[in-house]
Amino acid sequence: TILHPLCVKYPPSAKYRRCFLTELIKKLESTAAEPLDELYEALADVLKEEESTHCYKNYLLPSGDCVSLSESTALISGGTTGLVTWEAALLLAHWALHNPSLFRDRTILELGSGIGFTGIAICKTCQPRTFIFSDCHPRVLRQLRENIRLNGFIPEPDVTWSFQTESQGQEVEGENCQNPKVIVAELDWGSVTENQLLGLRADMVIAADVVYDPEIILALIGMLQKLSTCRADREAPEVFIASTIRNPDTHQLFQAELDKVGIRWQIIPAQSSCNFLYDVQPDVTILQLFI
Repeated sequence: TILHPLCVKYPPSAKYRRCFLTELIKKLESTAAEPLDELYEALADVLKEEESTHCYKNYLLPSGDCVSLSESTALISGGTTGLVTWEAALLLAHWALHNPSLFRDRTILELGSGIGFTGIAICKTCQPRTFIFSDCHPRVLRQLRENIRLNGFIPEPDVTWSFQTESQGQEVEGENCQNPKVIVAELDWGSVTENQLLGLRADMVIAADVVYDPEIILALIGMLQKLSTCRADREAPEVFIASTIRNPDTHQLFQAELDKVGIRWQIIPAQSSCNFLYDVQPDVTILQLFI
């Protein structure tokens, strides 16, 4: 069970520093001493920090490890919803942690990684060979890299799309599954090419909460079609997409568009033991796609 969240705190020690500086200034003023200007400036900086739009959350994993994330305090920030952890990401991670053999020693591509909860949880517990986080929003990518480092992983230097393709005889692979190779890629579903996807050599593709807007469904399905045709002599990757069904019509549209292009799908049975500590369990499902 993934506890959501273990604790929430605003930027580390901000409250403590505010209290300390306030009391120190009061003490100096009570003795008729003139507080240093630097103390007032430091207090002003701390007050600004406490008004930050971000907080830190720790999520406890069944292994006893935890995932620490810097998240937005607003559901929509900077024109994107990708700066918070959504329910489907929790469910997908929960399912992955109960099926580690599916991820062990494999190259995983995550679409729409957001701030990284699912991928970081998998990297910490499922021993993938390589994990490729991807998103397209610059601010999300910056926060994603920060969270990856916050959890002890060092992402590869920015490579954009300089991955070596299969035809050049190189693979994006890690050397030690205990310490997976971590890559962050700026990936636009509409503009990425089949050759670029081929260079990733992904064994598995996962995504959480990417089916929420009818306007992006066709781009997502186009991306899946590229993945199905760029495999060369390799088997097509396994694909798992977790979704929170907020609007049944949107989810049904996604399934209808999959049927239209000939992508078969099946629902992965939910695990009854999953508990996100919500008052009301959201309607979350995982689809396995056969591309």
